[in-house]
Amino acid sequence: MKCPRCGSENCQIINEVYTTGKDYSVGKGCLGYLLLGPLGTLCGACGEGKQTHNQQYWVCNNCGNKWKA
Repeated sequence: MKCPRCGSENCQIINEVYTTGKDYSVGKGCLGYLLLGPLGTLCGACGEGKQTHNQQYWVCNNCGNKWKA
């Protein structure tokens, strides 16, 4: 792989990980508590949309340019 900016072949691939979404829903936890008692507070953690994403990039070790793989 060659760097599009400087043309160097001294490049490496890196992986970036990021997450989106929420861990706990207070509204679902309160509703679960009202319907099921203390054990119902765990309902706030059910079905939430937390997702993990991976993105790979090439990085030039000479000029520091970064581009998607």
